[in-house]
Amino acid sequence: MKKYLYIVCFLIFCCDISTAKTIHVGPGKPYKSIRAALSYADHLDTVIVHHSQYKEGNIVINKRIFLLGTGWPVLDGQHKYEVVSIKADNVVFSGFQVQNSGFATLHDPGGIKVYDGIGVIIENNILENNFFGIYIQYGKHCIVRNNRIKAYGEEEQQIGNGIHCWKSDSLQIIGNNVQGHRDGIYFEFVTHSVIWRNISKNNIRYGLHFMFSNDDAYINNFFDNNGAGVAVMYTKNVVMYSNTFKNSKGDAAYGILLKDISDAEIIGNRFLDNTIALYLEGANRMLIKKNVFSGNGWGLKIQANCMDNVVTENNFYANTFDVATNGSLVLNTFDRNYWDKYEGYDMNKDSFGDVPYHPLSIFSTIIENNPIAMLLYRSFMVTLMERTEKLIPSLTPDIFRDNQPIMKPNKL
Repeated sequence: MKKYLYIVCFLIFCCDISTAKTIHVGPGKPYKSIRAALSYADHLDTVIVHHSQYKEGNIVINKRIFLLGTGWPVLDGQHKYEVVSIKADNVVFSGFQVQNSGFATLHDPGGIKVYDGIGVIIENNILENNFFGIYIQYGKHCIVRNNRIKAYGEEEQQIGNGIHCWKSDSLQIIGNNVQGHRDGIYFEFVTHSVIWRNISKNNIRYGLHFMFSNDDAYINNFFDNNGAGVAVMYTKNVVMYSNTFKNSKGDAAYGILLKDISDAEIIGNRFLDNTIALYLEGANRMLIKKNVFSGNGWGLKIQANCMDNVVTENNFYANTFDVATNGSLVLNTFDRNYWDKYEGYDMNKDSFGDVPYHPLSIFSTIIENNPIAMLLYRSFMVTLMERTEKLIPSLTPDIFRDNQPIMKPNKL
């Protein structure tokens, strides 16, 4: 019986496809207005919008249709309206330039906003100078792919996020380029989703900001010159693979800030030229493996309230300080990392140092409690103090060590 039910459903779907229409909008076309074409369209129809500029206020899509632009037609919100509102499932929106949305802090208008949508695809669009770029709320199985999103905000209060996702599940955020927003990509209460191959740079606050978002993956993204870097907070079961975190500089800037998260994997990433490359606070049961920490002020800051984290097979070089902490209790494991400051030897030629390496310098410990002491960096007194501490450890925890430091950089 179930077999015949599937056949009937399939035949109904094929019948719907066969009766679908293609509607053209634009100069010299049957329809001059997108709104008029949408009013005429039925479910599964295709509306093709030809190049022109369309100032039609808020365009609402409440049918399951394909809305496709050819020649990059411009949808202009005139700084008054939410430009495109998608309020149906399985909508495909592609090939438009969406610009100049309205500004409002109560209902957060966007260039493109999805309301309770399932299976919506937003791809190959240009979004220019919108309050929020693409906004998804209560979405499921939606795809945001290959969009260019740019704004020109100068303060956090003046601009929204590039890609903003709220209380959604199973999203795919792929291949987008986001610049000039408050946060490049923002997740809150978003689960089972992937952020892959995006570029997020020159945003006012975070390149990527997510909270209360579990079971997600962040892979092969590039974050550059964002105000405060990337923040991951109040989250569990997250994997971050092969990303680049670069040029996050300032008093409160991080490659990644990890706060109150657990059971995560940070593997194969590159942290380059950040004030603090990786900052852990209240982070537990994390695997930090095969990452490169190069040219940062601090490679890794791990607070005393972190436990059961494994830091292994990473490469640390050209950092001012490789590691820092704010306490003497060590509940984490360092193993088989490469440290360019290691001065040990390998008599048995097994590629591991014969003596453990203590990555926590006494001066980094002093600075943690007295930041003004940084004025003495590179002074003869500090050099003498560091040398003495290596010979007779007294202030740095003896168990804060890598028992098997690698003599040559790990192959990553």
